[in-house]
Amino acid sequence: MADTTSDRILFRLKTRGPQTIADLGAAFGITSEAVRQLLVKSEAESLVSYEDRREGRGRPKRLWRLTETGHARFPDRHADLTVGLLDAVRAEFGTEGLDRLIARRETEQRELYRAAAARARTLEGKVKALAEMRDREGYMAEWRRDDDGTLVLIENHCPICAAAARCQNLCRSELAIFRDVLGEAAEVERTDHVLAGARRCAYRVTPTRT
Repeated sequence: MADTTSDRILFRLKTRGPQTIADLGAAFGITSEAVRQLLVKSEAESLVSYEDRREGRGRPKRLWRLTETGHARFPDRHADLTVGLLDAVRAEFGTEGLDRLIARRETEQRELYRAAAARARTLEGKVKALAEMRDREGYMAEWRRDDDGTLVLIENHCPICAAAARCQNLCRSELAIFRDVLGEAAEVERTDHVLAGARRCAYRVTPTRT
């Protein structure tokens, strides 16, 4: 995507979720009117839409969000090729053969993530290492620590979404990998899932109390 203010707005909606015009203006240091004009243009291109949400008394808050077309601006890498290969493997070797392929991919990923996490001495460091690995792989990943000490691994984009929709074992294997890499030091739970309709995938990492 070109580096324009419109594209930066789309990127913020992708990574931060629904935003008001005031939020976006403050984020980019531009006037609300300038933001409104850019959003109206993006709306005409079917990239964004809005929802008026009432919170208590007063006027509803207008929140702008990406549409399905807007999300598609962030590509699903080699989607058609990947889906075609999955279908071909299933047709040629059956579901069992496809499961073996996914298991092999899972093993390779686990070893890479283990090596990255092994260099960290703390659980926070391990989650940070995982986020960095996933970000390099195109997941727009980040992490944060909540006030209660829980760590959250967030993936704002799924570069294999089409493949995962066709073969959901791919998502199952990712959760299994995170649990394996972080080990007994933490419990890992998927709290948001793109395939379930969420705008992102997110994993809650709770330190194990000993």
